[in-house]
Amino acid sequence: MGIRSSVLLCAFSVALAAFSLPQTGSKAAFAADKPTNVQRKGSGLPIPRFASLRSDEVNVRTGPGSRYPVDWVFKRKAMPVEIVAEYENWRKIRDWQGASGWVHQSLLTGKRSFIINAKTASLHKTPASSAEVVARLEPEVLGEIRSCAGDWCRVKVSGVSGWIERSGMWGVYKSEPIN
Repeated sequence: MGIRSSVLLCAFSVALAAFSLPQTGSKAAFAADKPTNVQRKGSGLPIPRFASLRSDEVNVRTGPGSRYPVDWVFKRKAMPVEIVAEYENWRKIRDWQGASGWVHQSLLTGKRSFIINAKTASLHKTPASSAEVVARLEPEVLGEIRSCAGDWCRVKVSGVSGWIERSGMWGVYKSEPIN
């Protein structure tokens, strides 16, 4: 093929591509540029919110569907996670270390749990810093949240109940009441 034929072929390709693009101001151009904010039916619950893993093995996927590959697997039942997005029956979650991905809603429960995220935290007999310490909780210890009011939450860890300051755990928002 000669140079002239190559130039004509290239010019034809560019013209064809330009012709197939929607014109500015047309409905097609508007639809292509508009973000797809169509809300699929989800739970109707507020986002973000906390939940817990229902199983000892939870596949975390790269997208909202079983056709997306598994990125990693959680292996800790009752781990608290934050739901940050919903798409149909899929929830985008984030863990206490900031990792995120998609899981099926059936793998989550509304049961509230927490994890000690940074340093050792004290479990007190009553909701006061001066109260008797009934246990010291090491980082990555999981527990169940019973209730929260003010700066304190009543929790249960391995059969021991007590009060812990919200700032010492991850799994509850700063001013969120839990009854």
